[in-house]
Amino acid sequence: MSLADSAGGFLAFLNLPPEAKGTATIESKTNFLGPIRQGYVNAVSRTLHTGKRTIVVDTELYDDDGRLVARVTQTQAVL
Repeated sequence: MSLADSAGGFLAFLNLPPEAKGTATIESKTNFLGPIRQGYVNAVSRTLHTGKRTIVVDTELYDDDGRLVARVTQTQAVL
């Protein structure tokens, strides 16, 4: 979950309006779809909504074989 939060927070930061000072996670929901017993986890994030007060990000986590192992939707506050 920390990888997804970091990736989603960074994507939200890249999409902040010019007058914003930062971002913070205000809500996060995780669906675990499978285990990872070894290897690396890869995160792919995309914005679902970019507004003046919130940014909603969807992050998918994949194992080394490209299998989807988790999906995280988070809402970032625009500070």
